[in-house]
Amino acid sequence: MKLSYSVILGVACAAFVGNVVAQDETPEMGFFVTSVGVGNGADLGGLEGADAHCQSLAEAVGSTRTWAAYLSAKPEGRAGAVDARDRIGEGPWHNVQGVLIASSVDSLHYDNSNFTYLNARDENGNTINARSMGNTPNRHDILTGSYMDGTVIDAEDGTCSNWTSSDEGNAAVGHSDRHAGVTPGSSWNNHHLSRGCSQENLQASGGDGLFYCFATD
Repeated sequence: MKLSYSVILGVACAAFVGNVVAQDETPEMGFFVTSVGVGNGADLGGLEGADAHCQSLAEAVGSTRTWAAYLSAKPEGRAGAVDARDRIGEGPWHNVQGVLIASSVDSLHYDNSNFTYLNARDENGNTINARSMGNTPNRHDILTGSYMDGTVIDAEDGTCSNWTSSDEGNAAVGHSDRHAGVTPGSSWNNHHLSRGCSQENLQASGGDGLFYCFATD
């Protein structure tokens, strides 16, 4: 049976429209690394200031979601601890390109093979300078104050006085490219303590005061 030209054209148009719809269904961004820090070392204005920075950067690229910083804190000691894993919603989270970073809190911390240099991008879609890629300056140290399971680090500080210090103290940082020198597969959220809390000290150890942001809704 021969198909008329109009039928063939209709099928082709339907396929084209279908492809357009499919392309428009790219998952909404739910994760990014901050393209810039607040500019005052690890003094982020506390958790509230860090959340506001995430929100501002996200809104600047058109996001209407609610955002929170992946940071742990202990304002009243361990008894009053705030764990980063409890601040970020339930997932799933995709980066700006629509790549799935993790489907849930547990998969983020225990089955996160998608968390790589190529996928851990900022809100503009740029990769983060990393030693493993030979980038200069290296910026892969990301502030977290957390252990690998997303709970607050049990150190004398580790959170730069709950993200209010740009002087004394130190911060637990992860590597956005998961680089660990001779041992690949370093955790994205916990690798070492920073040299200090100032912008200069963060930069000296391979960072820039950057942190992770997750959509909570």
